[in-house]
Amino acid sequence: MAWYSILPPLIAIAVVFWRKEVIIALILALVSSEFLLALHGQQSLIAGTFVGSIERVIEVATSAGNSRILIFSIVIGVLLAYIRESGGVAATVNMLLNRGVAKSKRQVGLLTMFTGTAVFIESNMSVLTSGIVARGLFDKFKMSRARLAYIIDSTSAPVCILILLNGWGAYVLGLLSNYELEQSAVSILWGSIAFNFYAIIALLIVLYTIVFDKVHGPMRAAEQELKHHTAEISSGPSATKSRYMLIPLLTLIVSMIGFMFWTGDGVLANGSGSKSVLYATILASTVAYLLLLTGKRFSHHELMDVGFKGMGELLPLVSIVLLSLTLGASLKELGTGTFIASLVGDYLPIYLIVPVLFITGAIMSFTTGTSWGTFAILIPIGVPLIQALGLPPSLVLGAILSGGIFGDHCSPISDTSAVSALASGCDLLTHVKTQLPYALVGGVLAIICFFIASLIMI
Repeated sequence: MAWYSILPPLIAIAVVFWRKEVIIALILALVSSEFLLALHGQQSLIAGTFVGSIERVIEVATSAGNSRILIFSIVIGVLLAYIRESGGVAATVNMLLNRGVAKSKRQVGLLTMFTGTAVFIESNMSVLTSGIVARGLFDKFKMSRARLAYIIDSTSAPVCILILLNGWGAYVLGLLSNYELEQSAVSILWGSIAFNFYAIIALLIVLYTIVFDKVHGPMRAAEQELKHHTAEISSGPSATKSRYMLIPLLTLIVSMIGFMFWTGDGVLANGSGSKSVLYATILASTVAYLLLLTGKRFSHHELMDVGFKGMGELLPLVSIVLLSLTLGASLKELGTGTFIASLVGDYLPIYLIVPVLFITGAIMSFTTGTSWGTFAILIPIGVPLIQALGLPPSLVLGAILSGGIFGDHCSPISDTSAVSALASGCDLLTHVKTQLPYALVGGVLAIICFFIASLIMI
């Protein structure tokens, strides 16, 4: 596809930052993408654009994997509402404060980062778990929800791609296994961890903001604004029992691991993330419902009202997730990712190939909102370069994985960004705006690292 395949994601990003409207931006990008497809198809422009956009939404929504993500995005609202209204959050915050586990901003930040790191099985689960644990603590210490969204978002995807004992590792391994290389696919994959510079740098920057309690740019403005409006922060329901939060949360984590083993026929890395996270969320919501019902905190009818209210609160974000997935599917057919990947030209100096692969992956993942889609396009481009030019396999793979992670956790049209905003209770655009400067700094440092590594190793 020609250069104009990049226009729809550029329209989305421009509208997001100009009009501060994510849903409108996604709709305009989708319609423009379908218009370009109709322009080269057999249908009329009007019918192809209008009908094509609707059918694309239906096609995405009827995909089993996408349906699970959408249902999960709704059901998690029930769980969050039950935990919030139970008084368990306030009780857990008090317990952590009394035990000295979270008695300073630094400890709260480290606890949040540790929780996100410990739940490395699935990025959305990592985000949700650490977000639920830390919400009340961040409010207690008057740290902004934008800061919480940044910490959990910039921990989840980097950790998942560095530890690799999960669906991420299995997916990349599957892509690599299609090629004949001197080293085994497993050894190349594990070797890429040391060269996944962006993921490593992202985690180090998060650690810096926590240890030194330093925030910069729009994040600093968000923190200062919070200090001036402390009276408006709602304390929420009064403290009851911490078990109303901890037992559903523990159920979520343990059952997620169990379902990953179950769906992977006993192999954790082969498990289905979309199935496991949905099953675990429904089970945890059921446990929370039974706890509140048997504890006589609420009646059945009250719990149903709370649950549906929780679902309703998340409908805007669920719409964003649906439109993000739909736009991604449309851009795939349009060939946006392939066009961006073609920017890696045949005439680049050999020591620039790896840095350019990272930059290409970063642009691709940012404009399409998907890291796995970026991996699927760039690995078939990178592996032949390894074979033809003798490039270090793990270094090339590290650049591709780093590029994919960049967009996955900072693109305004990424479903991971939406889930991070959901988990932290932060506005999506505020999250993207406050996180982007940190991501860009990490991206520049990663380019420098890939350039130096290329000069040394090639």
